[in-house]
Amino acid sequence: MKLRTKVTRGAGSPAAALAMVFKLVESAQARWRAVTAPHLVTLVRAGVRFENGHLAERPEEPAAA
Repeated sequence: MKLRTKVTRGAGSPAAALAMVFKLVESAQARWRAVTAPHLVTLVRAGVRFENGHLAERPEEPAAA
C-alpha cells in the first residue's frame, strides 16, 4: 500500500493557494458590515471609547498642583 502524503498536504500549487484565499475572502465579504459613520473612524483609531454607540465622556481629572 502506497502512502499518498504529498497529495493531501498543503494547498498544492501557488495558484491553488491563491484561489483558496480568494474564495475565503469572497465568502467573508458577504458578512462584512458597511461603515455607516466614516467620520467616526478617526476617533476609533485614536482610541476614543464608545458605549452603546455613543461617545463616552472621560471623567474630569483634577489639575496637578
